[in-house]
Amino acid sequence: MATPTKERMMSLHPDLVKRILAEVNQDEIVAMARDVINIPSPTGEELQMALYMQNALQQLGLNVTWQEVEDGRANVVGRWIGTGGGKNLMFNGHMDTSNTGREDFLTGLGYKPNAVVREGFLYGLGIYNMKGALVCYTHAVKALQRAGIRLKGDVIIAAVAGEIEKTQWGEFKGKEFRGYGFGTHYLVNHGVLPDMCILGEPTDMHVVLEHFGSMWVRIACAGIYVHTAFCEGREEMNSIRRMYTLMEPILEWISTWERKAAYGGKKAIVNLGGIRGGHAWRASRTPEKAELFLDVRVPPTIAMNEARRDIQALFLRLEKQHPDFGLEFETYVSVPGARIDENHPMIRAIEANHERIMGAPPQREVVTWCSDASVLTRYGVETVNYGPSSGPRDKEGEKVKIQTLVDITKIYALTAADLCGVAS
Repeated sequence: MATPTKERMMSLHPDLVKRILAEVNQDEIVAMARDVINIPSPTGEELQMALYMQNALQQLGLNVTWQEVEDGRANVVGRWIGTGGGKNLMFNGHMDTSNTGREDFLTGLGYKPNAVVREGFLYGLGIYNMKGALVCYTHAVKALQRAGIRLKGDVIIAAVAGEIEKTQWGEFKGKEFRGYGFGTHYLVNHGVLPDMCILGEPTDMHVVLEHFGSMWVRIACAGIYVHTAFCEGREEMNSIRRMYTLMEPILEWISTWERKAAYGGKKAIVNLGGIRGGHAWRASRTPEKAELFLDVRVPPTIAMNEARRDIQALFLRLEKQHPDFGLEFETYVSVPGARIDENHPMIRAIEANHERIMGAPPQREVVTWCSDASVLTRYGVETVNYGPSSGPRDKEGEKVKIQTLVDITKIYALTAADLCGVAS
């Protein structure tokens, strides 16, 4: 008796599979990948990348929509309209890059918006997260078209702005800080609602069924502001010293949370994301405030308000113990985790076609990073993360094997045909 995976692999006629795979062109994939790497597109500066994607999708003859999310930033949505009667599948990918390319301390080839091909790898900012996926989506549709295939359902390619994990806070205002699902929120708020979605985040071709959420927390304490010469006898009222006192119970809470909220074999990591206080240009004054910023990872099984109550309980205990510290508490990011059933037809189709191309089924994984699946699943769009990358970043930064881009383009094309249905 055939396994479910084998049954799914038989759903497309072998001759049809050969036709589709024959139209995947490595040279064209590499050429587009080089193009998109060479377009700088940090968060808030995605316009030129959006214009490029608009032209690329128009060249495929798709119905292309330009969604201006704010001045100088847009989502680009291309819809390959089917004949009717099939499911609609979206490929979603963000255009903004993890870094700007202008960071002096990031010197590797893969941290710059300049494409380099070396020993079968493509290096360059964004190829990993996640312009490589946008390239694969585009060439998957191109392969289906060149094979002379019409699908019943629609295939949507959405290139979105503002996904990278960053947010506005305090004096940090403006486009460059509007990330964390900014573009995809606009996308689904304005009518783009497919039946299901593949996010080509850099998963090393693993199928990510679940990912953690993220909650950012600020804890602050106040202190006196006086000249160094006049603080004798009041040293413990220095806000940095007070924050030092708070750190021990905060670190104890972190250790407890990381253990009790662990999920899927992953620790619910809490990052000490930032600390600040005082004035470097005037060290002769005691700092009037010190602030600690935390990134708390929350498993998909715990609601964000429950996680907030947990750390707020710590804050309330600290406030009671130190009533003169002028403590402040704030949560300023709340991105829930996401999950999809392992038996969803999209999962079965991806795994079957991965096995067809790679010779073995893909690994499944739970990850602690976030994605726009957080937004999409809350609009009823079942979403899985499955995308091209080739191992973790090293000192050279972002890189992907060219063969990985080719293989996953083939898998995306076959999966779209499988899920949307081939019209007779």
